[in-house]
Amino acid sequence: MLTTTTALQEQEHAASGPLTVEGGLMLWTVFVFGLLLLILKRFAWPAVLGAVEAREQALERQIAEAERSRAEAAALLAEHKKLVAEAKSQAHAIIVEARTVAEKERALALEKTKQEQEDLLARARREIGAERDRAVADLRREAVDLSLAAASKLIGERLGAESDRRLVFDYLATLDSGR
Repeated sequence: MLTTTTALQEQEHAASGPLTVEGGLMLWTVFVFGLLLLILKRFAWPAVLGAVEAREQALERQIAEAERSRAEAAALLAEHKKLVAEAKSQAHAIIVEARTVAEKERALALEKTKQEQEDLLARARREIGAERDRAVADLRREAVDLSLAAASKLIGERLGAESDRRLVFDYLATLDSGR
């Protein structure tokens, strides 16, 4: 019997084409579709709508968070640029100050060296002058002694008294002042 029912259904299906409209089937299809829509509207639609709204709110929160993050990143970037500029400015100021200090120290060292050189030259001149004066004094003494010795040989008597020496020294002093 099952085979006969199946065979009859196959004959009916073969007799009707795929585009043949059957009224009863269409009515049941519309009824089932409407019932499905009502069930979906009653139970599934609020859940779907809630999920869509939740997703929309989540997206809005993410967008707002992204905007806040972008604004914060921009503020941090601006602050970073400001700090870098300040650091460069401070580094430049330190370099300028170091150069100024180095120039001052160099100038002071140069001035100190010049002063030491002048002091050494002055001391050397004083020492040379003192040595020259001693040498001249020694030379005068020798000249006096030689003059007295030569005069005593010429005169034949001994000249050596202090008054004679003073006489020769005075004469030599007049010779020096005459130059």
